[in-house]
Amino acid sequence: MSEPRYNVPGLERGLRVLQLFDRHRKVLGAAEMARALAIPRSTAFRLAQTLEHLGYLHREGDAYRVGPAVLRLGFEYLASLELTDLARPILERLRDESGCSAQLVIRDGRDVVVVLKAAAPSTFASNVNVGTRMPAHATILGRVLLCDADDRTLAALYPESALPQVSAKSPESVAELKRLLREDRARGYAVSESFFEQGISAVAAPVRNETGAIVAAISITVQRPTLEPADLRERLAQQVLRSAGELSHQLNYRPAAAA
Repeated sequence: MSEPRYNVPGLERGLRVLQLFDRHRKVLGAAEMARALAIPRSTAFRLAQTLEHLGYLHREGDAYRVGPAVLRLGFEYLASLELTDLARPILERLRDESGCSAQLVIRDGRDVVVVLKAAAPSTFASNVNVGTRMPAHATILGRVLLCDADDRTLAALYPESALPQVSAKSPESVAELKRLLREDRARGYAVSESFFEQGISAVAAPVRNETGAIVAAISITVQRPTLEPADLRERLAQQVLRSAGELSHQLNYRPAAAA
């Protein structure tokens, strides 16, 4: 793929430096940046210093971590989403009806990102907050968001023969992921019982836009290893489905028109 005509190499390199940081690489030195981007160490150092000056990186000795300016950008972006404005009262109502924390997530490549949360008053301290990223293949949130992905999309996202094992229950291959997606698609929602995190259960359903495409997912999180008895699971599933359907309707999704 050719470079865009008006591409600015210095800006691109600076952004690629920021993209190196994730939950596993929280602190990086100039030498690590240089190796990862295949650029001279002096160039990586100048890029890091520039980003530090602008607040996007914070220096700790000879290394750097993401600075507060990145966080501001992220929250400004989330605040600008019409989706979050429409979803906020729906999530709050879902939280009040179910007694569980409710989340709205979108997909970013192979990850899902929490963009809105309505926390339930509880002693349970969830580590899922706005901005939290989780692997799509290993969570029901990601599976719901991938339910309308075709084989070509899945192959592009997961070209490897074996998928990363995030938990004991996460799918080991794309074939196994596809099987789970077929089941979720047929059910219309997904249920997790200690699937991603031991002792935590969840229910998630897709949010669709006017074309019928899945653009987000709504979920609730429960501090219990299973959703037993069955009537509890059914009640929570119906509450999540109603909430996802309401948000879809506000995004002009009409099943007949989309079909």
